[in-house]
Amino acid sequence: MSAAVTPVEPKPAASVVLVRPSPPGAPEPIEVYMIRRQRSMKFLGGFYAFPGGKVDPADGSPAALARCHGLDTVGAETVFRGDDAAPALAFWVAAVRELLEESGILLVCDGHGRPLDAREAAVAVRIERCRKALMAAEAPFAELLAREGWYCDLGGLRYLSHFITPRSSPIRFSARFFLCRAPSDQEPRLFTEETSEGFWIHPGLGYRRFLADEMTMAEPAEYGLAWLAQFGSIEDLWEAHADGRHKFHGIVDRIDVFWQRFDWKQNRFPT
Repeated sequence: MSAAVTPVEPKPAASVVLVRPSPPGAPEPIEVYMIRRQRSMKFLGGFYAFPGGKVDPADGSPAALARCHGLDTVGAETVFRGDDAAPALAFWVAAVRELLEESGILLVCDGHGRPLDAREAAVAVRIERCRKALMAAEAPFAELLAREGWYCDLGGLRYLSHFITPRSSPIRFSARFFLCRAPSDQEPRLFTEETSEGFWIHPGLGYRRFLADEMTMAEPAEYGLAWLAQFGSIEDLWEAHADGRHKFHGIVDRIDVFWQRFDWKQNRFPT
């Protein structure tokens, strides 16, 4: 009989479910932005997902937490509890940072809470400069924001869900997912450092493609698409998450023993 293997401690992570209204006459009222992870990546290579990644230690630094507008450390801890390694507010910072890294969208405002307008050429140049410096590890995210006089604008994020990678996985994350309405002044772009595709899709269509084995995805993306498909408008979706509570969480939180035999494609949501 083999000895029991101690599960890997999950690392904190954050992802952003970016949504926008569909054009008039579309078959579904909502579109969601998805990426496909590069096949070469060790964790979920080739899988379809939402933009996101692990929470860096710097995301929870005093400098980073001081660069937040619309939510403070106390308010974040009332939504979910953090710890010494990753205070709750660090997940919001990571969400903003990862969205910039993987889509080029930056959720920031000035010191008075006024949002920037990326349609202005000078602002767009500054955002691109910030992203390039971030990807080159030129300086921590908080320092890059301070250089521009910017703050993370957290008013545009609403907490959605929590997923923990199954205990048998050699790479594990405790991931928090946030809803975000796509800003009117910015469009996501594809950057190929970690992703091979980036596109808008109707959530119901994406879920049906998952069931048909046309899009490989892990539980968070599957659940996220199916959840979004149940709403009749962006406004209804936004209002349903005004309470700050997560709406669903991963199967590992409910089923520990038989998750490997669980039928992931059982029709648990309307299609």
